[in-house]
Amino acid sequence: MLQKKYRLKKYSAFNATYKIKDTASDGNICMFFGKQKPKDDITTKIAFVVSKKIHKRAVVRNRIKRLMRESFRLIIKNNEYNGLNKYLSIICVARNNAIGADFKTIDMSVKNILSKKLN
Repeated sequence: MLQKKYRLKKYSAFNATYKIKDTASDGNICMFFGKQKPKDDITTKIAFVVSKKIHKRAVVRNRIKRLMRESFRLIIKNNEYNGLNKYLSIICVARNNAIGADFKTIDMSVKNILSKKLN
């Protein structure tokens, strides 16, 4: 589970992140990046979204969210991407191809998007 200090919760924060329209995508995941941080002492907030349009069953949607969350948890734990801390918020939105994907596929998608965006 992702720690509370990394979770994006507020409706206004979601809207602010979507309004910036700074995106990077892959076949499985699309990421929206918020504003760049004015200070480094603020933590980056991350949210995971899987729409009902992807799949009608909540079990399937929750599994995709768990896989994305675990991938980010390992990235934060291992400090793999230093540039991740330059944004205020990140929203990960799943796409249709993510339904049958395993952890390795989701993890590679997340890392590919972050490497494209942050490097």
